[in-house]
Amino acid sequence: MGMSEIPAPPEAADVFGDRLPLAEAYHRSLATDGSTRGFIGPREVPRLWERHILNCAVIGEAMDHGAVVVDIGSGAGLPGIPLALARPDLDITLIEPLLKRSVYLSEVVEQLGLANVTVIRGRAEEKAVRRQVGTVDVVTSRAVAPLGKLAGWSLPLVKVGGHMIAMKGSSVTEELQRDARDITRAGGGKAEILTVGADLLSEPTTLIRISRVR
Repeated sequence: MGMSEIPAPPEAADVFGDRLPLAEAYHRSLATDGSTRGFIGPREVPRLWERHILNCAVIGEAMDHGAVVVDIGSGAGLPGIPLALARPDLDITLIEPLLKRSVYLSEVVEQLGLANVTVIRGRAEEKAVRRQVGTVDVVTSRAVAPLGKLAGWSLPLVKVGGHMIAMKGSSVTEELQRDARDITRAGGGKAEILTVGADLLSEPTTLIRISRVR
């Protein structure tokens, strides 16, 4: 059995429902194409389900039904593609600056027939990208940058009353204290640290959610 054929763990059926076959196809793509094209390190391939696909898919717990979402620095599609698979009600735009990654994202979106996903090549802070995207309900990211810098990229794309929701590790509390001024400057208000996926995953996902107040 090759790495690309590692079967989905039982909890994947709870997360993806009838779209599980699409999640399996995405897993296969990451384990083969994603790995050979250098987007996924070889060590990560055996852990794709737990560490990457499932822990990204559950972040939808922190989002309202029908939300318009932008995923910045999407890379190989994490968290945006698992999120789109788990939550077909969301309207998701993936923003990725590197050509070879944005090409891969467009291929995956086409292969999986993800009607709720758009790919934009560019950076969140570019004027052209901001014009194209406008402002949205939620901006997500995963391991893109330190929190202060991330707030400066994310919050301008969030409408007042919306949120930036970043996947972060356990050091998020220190980051929040260190970068509080940058967050306020970018228009951020209350920040909350929350975990999602606790009833599904052995290691729940830590998120920081910051509202845009001005």
